[in-house]
Amino acid sequence: MRKVANDTSFKTTNSDEYNDALNILNRYNIITSDFLIPVLAYSFTYNSQTNFNDNNFSFFKVRLANSGNALGLLSNKTNVNNKKTLANIPLAQYFKTDLEYKKFWDVGGNSVFGIRTFLGAIIPYDNSDIPFTKSYFAGGSNDIRAWQTYELGPGSRNTGLEFNVGSLKFLTSAEYRFDVVSKLKGALFIDAGNIWDITGSEFVDEESKFNNVSSLKDIAVGTGFGARLDFSFLILRLDVGFKTYEPYLTGNKWLKNYNFSNAVYNIGINYPF
Repeated sequence: MRKVANDTSFKTTNSDEYNDALNILNRYNIITSDFLIPVLAYSFTYNSQTNFNDNNFSFFKVRLANSGNALGLLSNKTNVNNKKTLANIPLAQYFKTDLEYKKFWDVGGNSVFGIRTFLGAIIPYDNSDIPFTKSYFAGGSNDIRAWQTYELGPGSRNTGLEFNVGSLKFLTSAEYRFDVVSKLKGALFIDAGNIWDITGSEFVDEESKFNNVSSLKDIAVGTGFGARLDFSFLILRLDVGFKTYEPYLTGNKWLKNYNFSNAVYNIGINYPF
């Protein structure tokens, strides 16, 4: 792959394939690279829940983080990729902000309706890469449940790669929870969101970038139902997510793969939010 990424004749005659190879190589380097991540962070949390049984409450959390600002001033060394290093280890330099809001209503009969919205962004500086562990992903049992972890995005891309990450994330969910019988509870849910790239990297194709409001058309939508066993001290959860709107499809993007054969089965502990 390194040979392909450096082959100028291949780049000229097969530009799309060249960009794909370069993108995969860049992701491989990020996933396997070592980073020094000295983080300074501030978090603020507001939670109006009075006790464990309170089902009418709001929750808000904001987290601001910076990596590498102070130590970056102490280092004037770079590696062969022109990334700043400290003790020969690449220094992660970024600003990151996460916002999360949750609201729950007790609708009677031991039923609860809840919503959750998350918005996060991470911006590198000084030519730094974003460490894989600090990037955003979409999909999974606590995320957009119609897609597997790391499967969705970025943007309207469907890369087929195992680990798809981005530097901007939006996620919103709504869930109705109700009793079925004894310890068995049920749920109906809808999840929507995606990840995008906002770094301006040359390795990123246009379909993966968040450019303006028009990029909101890339928001994927999943719906489904779930069953939960409530043991008071923990909850065992099974959620089945169906791909309802797939932004990477051509032509009709609604309900094209809305069936059990393309559903995602999520097993989890406790509620997704």
